[in-house]
Order: sequence, then C-alpha cells, then structure tokens
Amino acid sequence: MAPELVAAAADFAKPAVLPARAYVTFLAGNGDYVKGVVGLAKGLRKVKSAYPLVVAVLPDVPAEHRRLLEDQGCIVREIEPVYPPENQTQFAMAYYVINYSKLRIWEFVEYSKMIYLDGDIQVYDNIDHLLDLEDGYLYAVMDCFCEKTWAHTPQYNIGYCQQCPEKVTWPPEMGQPPALYFNAGMFVFEPSPVTYENLLDTLQTTPPTSFAEQDLLNMFFKDVYKPIPNVYNLVVAMLWRHPENVQLDQVKVVHYCAAGSKPWRYTGKEENMQREDIKMLVDKWWAIYNNNTDRVVGALQPLIVAAINDATAHGVKYVAAPSAA
Repeated sequence: MAPELVAAAADFAKPAVLPARAYVTFLAGNGDYVKGVVGLAKGLRKVKSAYPLVVAVLPDVPAEHRRLLEDQGCIVREIEPVYPPENQTQFAMAYYVINYSKLRIWEFVEYSKMIYLDGDIQVYDNIDHLLDLEDGYLYAVMDCFCEKTWAHTPQYNIGYCQQCPEKVTWPPEMGQPPALYFNAGMFVFEPSPVTYENLLDTLQTTPPTSFAEQDLLNMFFKDVYKPIPNVYNLVVAMLWRHPENVQLDQVKVVHYCAAGSKPWRYTGKEENMQREDIKMLVDKWWAIYNNNTDRVVGALQPLIVAAINDATAHGVKYVAAPSAA
C-alpha cells in the first residue's frame, strides 16, 4: 500500500494570501468528454476548493464546449498538440496517442504548483492540502498491474502487483523489481520551462510504449516520484482487484477509468458494472453534475481575476505555444 502523507491534511496551515496555484485538466475533440470536465468543475466547487480549474484544450475543442467550461468558472487555455516520434507501437488504447499533449501543462509557469486531474475523475473531498506538499517531487497514486491492459508486461505475467507485493514476490532471477509506477490520471507537479523542454527532448529520443505519456512520465520522474495514498485517486477497478486496499468512505477522488464506468456513458452492461459500489459511485457523480444551484461562478470569479492579474504583474504573456510535432 502507498505510504501515508508526511502530515495529515489538518496540519497544513492556509497562508493569508493564496499563492498562484490551480487544478488543471486536459480536453481534446468535440465528443462527450466535456461532460466529465463540467462535472469535475462542479465537484471542485462543491468541496469548496480555493483554486480555479484550468482546462488545457486542443484547437479542435469547439467554441460551444469552451463556453460551457467558462460558464463553470474554468480558465480555458488553448494548447498545440504534442506527438511522439512515428513508430509501430500498439498503444493500450488507440486514443492514448493524443495524451502526449498533456506535457504542455508544464508550460503553465504562472502557477507555482498544480494538481492534474483527468476528465473522468471526480473530487468528493477537498484536496487543496496536497499543494502544500514539499516542493521538488511529483506526487501520485501507485497504479495496479492486474488489468488485462498490462498483459504485455512481466509484472502481469507472473501475477506481481505493487498494490500487494507480499502476495507474489519479485523473483530474484528476474533482476531488480520494477520501479514504483504511478497512474498519471492525477498528480501534483510544479510547472517549469526547463522540465517541459527536458520532457520534449526525452519524448523525441524515447520509443513510445503502450501507456504513452504515462510511461514517459514514470520514466522521467522515477527518481523524484513520491507515492500518496489510494484515496487521492481511486481507480475503480481497485474495488474488485484489491478490495483490501479500499476504504470507500474515506476516498476523496474517484477515477472512472474502467470499461463502462464513465458516468455519462454508463449502461451497466460491461463486466463489473452491476456492482452496487459502482452504481453508487455513478449516482454520486450524477448528483453533482445535475446540481445547478451554484451555476453562478460567484466565489470563484475573484480568484480567477486575481490569478490572471498576478500572472500579468509578473510579466507573463499569453502567446500561442509552439508546435512540438
């Protein structure tokens, strides 16, 4: 299991003046994923987060979807796509290739620290305190190797999983055990132009692998990665893969990434989707998404204005990002 945080959430003192921090997510295309991001914006507002949600959008996100996000108080930032070198890699999911564009968020240097969240994530408890973790590290939740998408790896083939390393130990004849590996659907990071350039250089000299940008980020940050508890990114498959590691009443962040689990597409027909805990989590997501009582941006608007003014005061100029293709 992931180690506990260095300090409990209650131990983090709120500064009198909030520094330039934010949540950030990523959106591409004109499909229904915008519903996930709208739901995420509403979720962050419901838990009274003190920080805005920045949405990094590719040029193909239509104006209508951008307006929906702005109506929810999001800061919409257009980015150019990032592509890996051409090769014959078969990604675990075909759409993973566009996820390399997430690397652009390291260019958002008007923020000192950010929490990245995928669009199929919902936040059910305030996690602002993660932004007070020690600088210089990338924080994220360890992934699970038990899903079939990992079938190409030695971990899957011998039944080894970092979520329960005591069940199947790593055989000495296979060398050193693999480094800790995080799920890149949620992580705490510090934007930096130097880090961004180094990420791009690494991308261009590293053959793409099955899990696309997640593999790249794990390789790049392996020496500064620090695990945080599963409550900060509960991948729903953990409910049936490692129930002993899940305390559902304490979970703060749910990641609806299992096949059929995205609430706005939920039919209940896919494997494991008729579980009572899954149905409860889907209903919980819809309760937030359908709540329009706080549609007015209100409390978030001053923070958005303050963040923009602060960035401008520090000489930040908003220009189109150069293409890395």
